[in-house]
Amino acid sequence: MARVLITGSSDGLGLMAGRLLVDQGHSVTLHARNTRRAGDARAALPGADEIFVGDLLSLDGIRSVAGQANAADRFDAVIHNAGIGYREPRRVETADGLSHLFTVNVLAPYLLTALITPPQRLVYLSSGMAHGGDVDLSDPQWTNRRWNGSQAYSDSKLFDILLAFGVARRWPKVLSNSVEPGWVPTKMGGAGAPDDLELAPVTQAWLAVGDDTATVTGRHFYHRQERSVPHDVHDPALQDRFLAYCADLTGTRIPDAR
Repeated sequence: MARVLITGSSDGLGLMAGRLLVDQGHSVTLHARNTRRAGDARAALPGADEIFVGDLLSLDGIRSVAGQANAADRFDAVIHNAGIGYREPRRVETADGLSHLFTVNVLAPYLLTALITPPQRLVYLSSGMAHGGDVDLSDPQWTNRRWNGSQAYSDSKLFDILLAFGVARRWPKVLSNSVEPGWVPTKMGGAGAPDDLELAPVTQAWLAVGDDTATVTGRHFYHRQERSVPHDVHDPALQDRFLAYCADLTGTRIPDAR
């Protein structure tokens, strides 16, 4: 039995992955942004062991979730599932003065990775839209560009792959991979999404606990098959610049390998 934490899991793909893992006999901790959504998650998946509460829209909220995780027993795997979609009509700024979308999609998994006692496995939710992303670090916050929600989302999901690969290189004893679940009919994907919803949580659960993925790291998957990614994310220098950028924004760096 593995202990797995899933962020952004009060509904959608995170909850589906949690249900799949509970059904397989694993111990699952869910995460919700507030107590109301935590109650919804408890009702939807009573077999979950615990539910952490914290809003990933703020750096303090992210740190609170990390503190709850470190106060619990060490997790075997963390699935970084929380995310905001591509339909935001304008750039929204958080209380920390950062991009709303970048904070939830990129800084939350970065800071949680940096603060939570490293598990054996890390899984980062990306998207097929990452293949149209740009990892140019000149303006990741979209402060100097005209807002394009679709492009900002695509960029953030490519940054998630860059994060997964950078952590895999920094922490060789931790299995760190990324996943695109497919364009599926969730709240984010929309009712007309054509991909198979039942398959959407399978790959992240497989990477988190699967016996046949016990040595897999620094790779990107779609429906349990490895998928190629833009060449830039394999660049160690770019990975290091990205991690340093996130460290500057959060005041917290990814620790050295343990």
